[in-house]
Amino acid sequence: MGCRGKEHLSRKDSQGKLENVLEVFEARGFVEQVTDRDLVRELLQHPTTCYIGFDPTAKSLHAGSLLPVMSLVHMQRSGHRPIVVVGGGTALVGDPSGKTEMRPIMTREEIDENGEALKKQLSRFIDFSDGKAIMVNNADWLTKLGYVSFLRDIGRHFSVNRMLAAESYKARLETGLNFIEFNYMLLQAYDFWYLFKHYDCRLQMGGNDQWGNILAGADLTRRLAGEVIHALTFPLLTASSGIKMGKTHKGAVWLDAELTSPYEYYQYWINQDDRDVERFLGFFTLLPMSRVKELGGNQGSDIRAAKEVLAYEATKLCHGQKEADQAREASRQLFGTGESVLSESVPTFSVSLKALEEGIPAYILFEKVALTASRGAARRLISQGGGYINGQRIEAFNQIINSGDLENDSLMLRAGKKKYMRLTFS
Repeated sequence: MGCRGKEHLSRKDSQGKLENVLEVFEARGFVEQVTDRDLVRELLQHPTTCYIGFDPTAKSLHAGSLLPVMSLVHMQRSGHRPIVVVGGGTALVGDPSGKTEMRPIMTREEIDENGEALKKQLSRFIDFSDGKAIMVNNADWLTKLGYVSFLRDIGRHFSVNRMLAAESYKARLETGLNFIEFNYMLLQAYDFWYLFKHYDCRLQMGGNDQWGNILAGADLTRRLAGEVIHALTFPLLTASSGIKMGKTHKGAVWLDAELTSPYEYYQYWINQDDRDVERFLGFFTLLPMSRVKELGGNQGSDIRAAKEVLAYEATKLCHGQKEADQAREASRQLFGTGESVLSESVPTFSVSLKALEEGIPAYILFEKVALTASRGAARRLISQGGGYINGQRIEAFNQIINSGDLENDSLMLRAGKKKYMRLTFS
């Protein structure tokens, strides 16, 4: 249960020295921008404290958050100390980065509840025992700041002209930038300064949309303490299909098993575009890069085997080996020996027995259980021969599905070649 990245030992070269994690990042494609490669590489020759902030606006992270999570796994494996900052204080303001409109303002109670859930989830990836990593909530210091003192001591170091030139603000100026959001850069910069001062944190990492905010923290620390600290950002990922990382037509792919089952999580990875397999193996598994290159070179039918490795390794990291084994076995059974095997790992949807006895048109049922995004999409799918029930093609989009179709008190629906849903009834 839980992610297993923290079980891997620190990596060392043949002389027993720490492997430089910057080179690991570069080999795996993690680096979009870095303040000074030579200085950062030199910094990472020695045990270093780094940090990444996570937004507690939901009770779970999703697959779009995995790149920063995996970066902390690599940092810890290379002998460094990660700080996870739960952004309870900054979430009270709202980050304008990458947004076209202002986020809804959350209550402190909502933020704290989500923050606790994220703490539990992130601890699956990262070992927080014995100070190997630290988890803090920036509400602990940001909510205690005095407004006038903050303006006098911190705000005077910021140029409004430079702030407005930042990408995170430029996009929002067209739709309207709220004053409360305008303060976000100052608060994130203060976080970096605070963590440097109290934890000797010298590297902040994040998505490339955070570049300006991270640089602001490095600049503030230089002004206040005369010290050079650094920024490293990751690429903002989009799949080759054009879909944003961590999204499907059904919505987000969550790391919480109650929101996205391990089987669904496995299927998300095995269904990635062929063009993304090598890249995602480097990002989202801990396989050696020699193995990643080998798998990435697969063509034709062999690319399915590479996708299976990607899905298995990603699921094992997030949900553990047992769940990964079950998801892989269920997938192999469904795609290899027909749909007669009703594995518990396959996603299920409960429908009332009364509704089934009355009969449900196939296209309505497919939309109801989220095998298609809409009834129109279900009509097209079934009319084109892509809808199945218990392994048999559905002949018409309005074919009535009723209790006479039951097998072992359940039904197995399939949309296309890869999407399954097992229906149970009560």
